[in-house]
Amino acid sequence: MENFNEKTVTSETLYCGKIIELRVDEVQLPDGKLAKRELVKHPGAVAVIAITDEGKLVLVEQFRKALERTIVEIPAGKIEPNEDPKQTAIRELEEETGYRANEFTYIQSFSTSPGFADEVIHLYLAKSLEKVENPAAGDEDEFINLHECTISEAEEMMNDGRIYDAKTAFAVLYVKQLTIK
Repeated sequence: MENFNEKTVTSETLYCGKIIELRVDEVQLPDGKLAKRELVKHPGAVAVIAITDEGKLVLVEQFRKALERTIVEIPAGKIEPNEDPKQTAIRELEEETGYRANEFTYIQSFSTSPGFADEVIHLYLAKSLEKVENPAAGDEDEFINLHECTISEAEEMMNDGRIYDAKTAFAVLYVKQLTIK
């Protein structure tokens, strides 16, 4: 197999915000030529496939500024510095849905947009849910509507565009696969 590695020659941070860092790297290509790479550095995130005892998916609906519209998603959130991804998942599930899970299982991790971003999402399955009497408060700038739906209802939301992001589409297909076996 050929070596396609790109060696970083220079790196310039253009912006460092609360969630992301924007960087331009100059790289040396395998053929020796130089090229620029525009990169988004991200601390990583978690996402939770939460399933009620009735077999319904717990989803959140929120406005996404990057898309300029509301979409329906699985609960998810950014990993805080030095936070274990499983702890992030437990925290985000409670903050966004008001649920705790008695069964928490790691599924897998995946890159969201490897062409320009290093964000990795760690995906968990949460079962044996119970409502928390006084759930932890969510982010003050986050406004969420909670939905519980069947897999067929979630597939319908994928078809009409209410579910529009890859992590949630993956989750719906993952759960559908679990129920087929």
